[in-house]
Amino acid sequence: MKSTSSVLVTGGAGFIGSHLCEALLQQGKRVVLFDNFNDFYDPAIKACNLAEVRAAARLAGAELVVQKGDLRRPDDVQRAFAALGEGAQAAVVHLAAMAGVRPSIAQPALYNEVNVTGTLHVLEACRQFAVERLAFASSSSVYGNNPKVPFCESDNVDYPISPYAATKKAGELLCHNYHHLYGLSVACLRFFTVYGPRQRPDLAIHKFTRLLDADQKIPFFGDGTTRRDYTFITDTLQGILGSLQWLQEARSPVYDVFNLGESQTVTLAELVRLLGKAMGKEPQLQKLPMQPGDVVCTYADISKARQHLGYAPEVAVDEGVERFVQWFCQAGKKT
Repeated sequence: MKSTSSVLVTGGAGFIGSHLCEALLQQGKRVVLFDNFNDFYDPAIKACNLAEVRAAARLAGAELVVQKGDLRRPDDVQRAFAALGEGAQAAVVHLAAMAGVRPSIAQPALYNEVNVTGTLHVLEACRQFAVERLAFASSSSVYGNNPKVPFCESDNVDYPISPYAATKKAGELLCHNYHHLYGLSVACLRFFTVYGPRQRPDLAIHKFTRLLDADQKIPFFGDGTTRRDYTFITDTLQGILGSLQWLQEARSPVYDVFNLGESQTVTLAELVRLLGKAMGKEPQLQKLPMQPGDVVCTYADISKARQHLGYAPEVAVDEGVERFVQWFCQAGKKT
């Protein structure tokens, strides 16, 4: 069995991607980081993330190759794969995407181009460069307003309620197609509200913390009873790395879908309370109606990931919020 020695991480300068690149470099992997460094949020944030990854590479004495490119351009994707090399000994973690439910409603064509056509370009490059292992970042949003909780990978996901969710379901289907036709081994990873240091500034925990720090009102959608399965970044990383190990150990081509959540839910009201406590401030709320595309609840059944990936999340949301606030106060304000 050939071990994976090189890994291509698309979206490698982003929140999850930069942490993953660091973890892979610490394992001694050769990492190809692919990112378009766009302005979906302040590009300076990705520049800071990249500096952290470069520092990790120097500390580990491992090779880091940075490739700037756009998923929508096949030539850019192929250049990244050419830098990866090694075919069967290489693996890809495809994290790059246009993210967010609400922006996808405003720009559905862009989300389709990046998340669906871009994923197709990655899959085609896997075929052309004989790369046999792919971990694909899907999302809990594919479950829509599933009345059955916790969400299980075998649940029907044919009813997405946002363009973003539909693109992630389409990505899973394309991955299965390339598994079936070309023997590509794929782990589709359904992330559940990942948070932690370097989290994107548009996401709730980061946004609310920034507003609390500035003594501004927090946008509070609905009555506060919506629930999310918040997953700390270190736990998500554990699941991604476990999926790469699962792909490597497979004796024949495999395809499967795994939930990577914390397997507990927290209401919006409780989240705001925890953030206020950690910041030492009383939250001020701007009460607003529920937004189109927002789901009522996300809640992961993680028994399958436990069994096959050795996934064992450790950071409860109260501890995770405190860790995030500590990072924000020390470093997050500077970016």
